[in-house]
Amino acid sequence: MSASPYNRDFPVSWEELHRNSRALSWRLLEMGPWKGIIAITRGGLVPAAILARELDIRLIDTVCISSYASTDDGDKSQGELQLLKAAAGDGEGMLLVDDLVDTGKTAKYVRELLPKAHFATVYAKPSGKPLVDTFVTEVSQDTWIRFPWDMEYSFSTPLADRK
Repeated sequence: MSASPYNRDFPVSWEELHRNSRALSWRLLEMGPWKGIIAITRGGLVPAAILARELDIRLIDTVCISSYASTDDGDKSQGELQLLKAAAGDGEGMLLVDDLVDTGKTAKYVRELLPKAHFATVYAKPSGKPLVDTFVTEVSQDTWIRFPWDMEYSFSTPLADRK
């Protein structure tokens, strides 16, 4: 059993994700016009949809990459990157969108594929932050962000009782 590098949980609600994605749109609005969006699947799909609406962008493509695998103890760990689908071109005039930049491993790989794209994420951790052009919220490296598509409502133990 491996020790998790994550000491904190950061649950994100649908409303919070929507609000933060709109805030990202505000930052990107004056930088355009943009030719289109390239979403990094799967996490970038929801923010990309919100950005497309807010920035009135109709052209949306995807870069499909698999990087997380289940471990024996049920956790997720980042493994070897597997490119499932690329986007055409070098990214010129395009927004490259993901939900989060964590270690920067995926970001570096996609940056090499699309070097002229403007890379935007909703959340950024210190290790990956230098690879992103625009983001909204920075979280610590030891925080696991729980996105709304990965959660269901359940009881939460008070922080004071977790010690």
